[in-house]
Amino acid sequence: MEIFNPHSNIHFLSLRRYSITVSALLMVFAIGLIAVRHINYGLDFTGGVLVEVSYAQSVDTNTVRQTLESAGFQHPLVQSFGGTRDFTIRLQPKPGDSNTDQTARLVMTALTAKDPGVTMKSTSFVGPQVGAELRNDGVVAVVFVIVLIMLYLGLRFEKRFAVAALITEVHDTVLTIGFFALTQREFDLTVLASLMAVVGYSINDKVVVFDRVRELFRNTRRAEPEEILNRAINSTLSRTIITSLFTGIAMAALYLFGGPVLHGFAITMIIGIIIGTLSSIFVSSPLLLWLGVSKKDLMPVTKENPELAQRP
Repeated sequence: MEIFNPHSNIHFLSLRRYSITVSALLMVFAIGLIAVRHINYGLDFTGGVLVEVSYAQSVDTNTVRQTLESAGFQHPLVQSFGGTRDFTIRLQPKPGDSNTDQTARLVMTALTAKDPGVTMKSTSFVGPQVGAELRNDGVVAVVFVIVLIMLYLGLRFEKRFAVAALITEVHDTVLTIGFFALTQREFDLTVLASLMAVVGYSINDKVVVFDRVRELFRNTRRAEPEEILNRAINSTLSRTIITSLFTGIAMAALYLFGGPVLHGFAITMIIGIIIGTLSSIFVSSPLLLWLGVSKKDLMPVTKENPELAQRP
């Protein structure tokens, strides 16, 4: 299926000065946001108060959540257990609350105002599922994945491809996290999982373009690197757009119909797909050109081609 002519000749590389400049400015802006506004970590990272309640009649989890949000509780996590009458509620204490019992009383006041049949079964303070140590482990995991991908690309293609991929992956990851710093949306475990998926999705887009670059370099006798890179982008453009479009549609459906618990995962994927698609076209290939990729970098060294052993 092609929505763009694979033999078209849109000169994407002619925009490289603008695209690289815009990308660099966005990265600086995102890093500034992360440093100044910080990330709004969810309860998975910060811990909070756990309240178990029981209703006399069946109730929807969204109803419980909306009741608490109307009372001023920010992003309560409501889960049912043992049926549709018993719920666990996990939330951060409201500003000014001094202890767990006070927070639990405020929760019960909000719930009983709408349904007097609610009873509290227990209350306790729970520590974070992912504290500072595990949060740091998450950062290490993302870095580890990116480095392994760089090594793989260095072995499969050439070191310049690995460097371009590394820079682009850092770019995509920083911009995605910067979105959360800008909007102050909750950053929880589902978002962290989605961020790892974004890294994989983004590198897959780059590998498709890189593979076509290598193929064109090896099959074309005389062509400038800029021409080869443009042809590679144009010939893979339909695949890139179609994959991004349908994945984005799936994530939009998940956001609209998957419930609030999956909102973070879906919105992270949508933002990551947009950033990753644009960077595959406007960032990774200009970086390859800037790094000086050429035909001899991808040709095997043989007895007939001994001069290829002298690579810069």
